[in-house]
Amino acid sequence: MIYNNDTLMASQKASVEAFSGLTEKAFSSFEKLVQLNMSTVKAALSQSLESLQTLAAAKDAQSVVALQSSLMQPLSESASAYSRSLYELVSGASADLVSTVESTHAESKKNVAALLENSLKSAPAGSEAAVAAIRSAMTAGNEAVESAQKAAKQAVKLVESNVKPATPAKAG
Repeated sequence: MIYNNDTLMASQKASVEAFSGLTEKAFSSFEKLVQLNMSTVKAALSQSLESLQTLAAAKDAQSVVALQSSLMQPLSESASAYSRSLYELVSGASADLVSTVESTHAESKKNVAALLENSLKSAPAGSEAAVAAIRSAMTAGNEAVESAQKAAKQAVKLVESNVKPATPAKAG
């Protein structure tokens, strides 16, 4: 069998570049998550201090109970805002990841198929059964990957359809 090193090297280079891009996107998403968490913690601490000061200024038990009830609304709104932001961040990162992986997989699949076809063309006489077995294995492997991708997409859609209704929409 004759291997085309240029094709193989180009495929490997594309894979390394795709991995590098995925790594950059992962770190970018992680940075956004850290920023979201830091701003959420900062806002929660500030809100907690304000709430404590308000409660400390209460004159009697009845006003403390009334203040506690009124302080729950901002807490609920903050939790909803955090959930929305987190969902948007994860959805965006997931979409980027899926898009990159799918395009990389399609290109790699095409390159491997071309490399294999070129190699199989120069197979020695009498190896038709082995060539057919290799082609069959490639087809089965590709079908398994496509089936797994479809199942993963369905799982993501199911999760999204359950998460979206549970995440309150932005007000205003």
